[in-house]
Amino acid sequence: MTSPAASETCARCGGTGFHIRETAGAKSEAVDCDCRRRTRAEGLLELARIPRRFRRCDLENYDEISLSHRLAKRQIERFVREYPAADCGLLIMGPPGLGKTHLAVALIHSLIREKGVSCLFYDFQDLLKEIQNSYNADSGTSEVGVLQPIFAAEILVLDDLGARKPSVWVAEMVGHIISTRYNQVKPTIFTTNYLDAPSRKDEFTLADRIGERVRSRLYEMCRKVEVSGDDFRKEIRQADFRRS
Repeated sequence: MTSPAASETCARCGGTGFHIRETAGAKSEAVDCDCRRRTRAEGLLELARIPRRFRRCDLENYDEISLSHRLAKRQIERFVREYPAADCGLLIMGPPGLGKTHLAVALIHSLIREKGVSCLFYDFQDLLKEIQNSYNADSGTSEVGVLQPIFAAEILVLDDLGARKPSVWVAEMVGHIISTRYNQVKPTIFTTNYLDAPSRKDEFTLADRIGERVRSRLYEMCRKVEVSGDDFRKEIRQADFRRS
């Protein structure tokens, strides 16, 4: 529904949310006005649960500091361009501080603004905490209540996959979420700091953190987007320290 404020200021539709467009054969049809699409996009962005720190993350302000970043951005743009024809999700992998969350949120912004797609952002650890809290009788919610929007979202971004220490319960819950969305043919966008082949032997692989079975399922449902390079957040902080 178009908000009164948006409608009152729109000279094109006169507050209706629609305008008349002439078509072939001297016929006319009512189509959504730009003000109606903007209002819908604002509502979808509010429902997407994007953390305040990342609300300004767009493809336009993503720093392409290396070829790896440039190629990763192109894959995000391709996903947006092809959606809903895209038949799989994305697994954005790379060490911390390379803008993986920025890319995932930028994808949400682009899909909502350009195509009106319902999206939902969840931090992996926060989601698991909400599910665990639902087991408390005083929480006022349930596991089903927490998971329902996760399953219903047209596009789900699950940020920082593998951040939680692995356990049987964590593996089962992640497997349940991934399998449900896979079976419903709903694309999921994952980010993770864990790689399939780390540069050091003492580092965990993604399979170590989520289990071989779940990692195998991700091969089926996601296209890998790997970002490499140095932690530019660390470099920015060091530069600030030097200036101060």
